[in-house]
Amino acid sequence: MKVESLHTYPVKSMRGIRMARSLLTPSGLLGDRRFMITDANGHFITQRECQALAQIQALPQGAYLLLRKGDEEIMVVPPRGERMDVAIWRSIVNASVAPESVNARLSAWLGREVKFVFADAESERYSSPEWAGEGADVGFADGYAVLVTTTASLKALNQYIESQGQAPVGMERFRPNIVVDTHEPWAEDRWAAIEINGVRLDIVKPCERCIMTTQDQMTGERGGPDPLPALRHMRFSTDKRAPGPIFGWNAVPRGQVELNVGDQVTVVEERAEGWPLKQR
Repeated sequence: MKVESLHTYPVKSMRGIRMARSLLTPSGLLGDRRFMITDANGHFITQRECQALAQIQALPQGAYLLLRKGDEEIMVVPPRGERMDVAIWRSIVNASVAPESVNARLSAWLGREVKFVFADAESERYSSPEWAGEGADVGFADGYAVLVTTTASLKALNQYIESQGQAPVGMERFRPNIVVDTHEPWAEDRWAAIEINGVRLDIVKPCERCIMTTQDQMTGERGGPDPLPALRHMRFSTDKRAPGPIFGWNAVPRGQVELNVGDQVTVVEERAEGWPLKQR
């Protein structure tokens, strides 16, 4: 097996960037989801309720972050002044807040009052210790540092979707960080840990899927190919801790190393059983 592709998402729920190489750290790929959009009260906003986020590119430019929507651009310096507590799922994180000039322009782009926040060195957030163990750092990803998906599983999913007379979906719908080139679909259900370039990634929890998988990742529009009916048929988790349709697995890196497309991926530990799914 090998690394098929690498992806980062500098701003939560904005467009992703496909990369030839990236530094893997204990908190994820370098620069992944360190920025986030919130409402005026500091509650996180995603494509689930603001589809226009998919229309914004976030491009690292050295010490700056360039935001681009159509012909308009905003150059952002990672903020270091005002701070506020922001809410993401069950976590409260003390984050740095961008200047009002940046917030005002983003608010105009999105048609609602928003703030642009940054998880800096003073910000602390950890994955659930039940799944990841104690002290597993994470930025503004939904819950875990890395999301791993596989090519064979996407192929199997699309084969079923097409058998139902529907159009296939691309991997971008699932917003992975590391895509592994595999031959056996759903083999990742048995992976307890993989190793890439000498660093272990514990495969800790399947990723429950939501309406964002139905949205075009360039426009945010819904109404095109929809993987959820197929996932409900093929991949419906019956574990009450992670119920519903699943695709991909959350992972926790246990070290730091540079990753490259084409790097070998080795399964170093397996589960005795796979994951409990609803019987078809």
